[in-house]
Amino acid sequence: MPQPLKLAVICSSNMNRSMEAHNFLSKKGYRVQSFGTGDKVKLPGAAPDRPNVYEFGTPYDDIYQDLLQKDRELYTRNGLLHMLDRNRRIKPHPERFQSTSEQFNLILTCEERVYDQVIESLEGRDSQTTPVHIVNIEIQDNHEEATIGAFLMCDLVAMMANSDDLDNDIDEMLQDFEAKCQRPILHCLLFY
Repeated sequence: MPQPLKLAVICSSNMNRSMEAHNFLSKKGYRVQSFGTGDKVKLPGAAPDRPNVYEFGTPYDDIYQDLLQKDRELYTRNGLLHMLDRNRRIKPHPERFQSTSEQFNLILTCEERVYDQVIESLEGRDSQTTPVHIVNIEIQDNHEEATIGAFLMCDLVAMMANSDDLDNDIDEMLQDFEAKCQRPILHCLLFY
């Protein structure tokens, strides 16, 4: 019987893509945590050059209340209040991957830049013998794509969870998955 996977899903701000996947995967019974890799948590603002910026660790509820006070109508219309309401029901606040000492056997990222930041973070740690597969699926940062991405990640995780020898099977699985989902897939194996 294969060991249950311990998953991390990671985007830039731990707001949209990683939280949608976290929500979906946890409802399917997977052990999952979510993170961001950015320096700050950034959300769209009233103008493209004026994003809302928060520190990692700022409670989702505080961010929700801040946006509610700034412009309830705008942030309701663009879906940010709905997204934050979902997030605060899943966990207290956005977390930064580089700050965690947790270990996972599968890390899923949502864009190549985030994938590179995860690899850089792990390569900067003392390496041991515990393997971790890092897989990137390109997912645009909007609500519709986040939902599609959560379904894709769930399909991939289900394939991997059924493998008796993930280390041996993963390359073929990812090839099949890439052909099925028509999105470029990146993969590497590192060690904790």
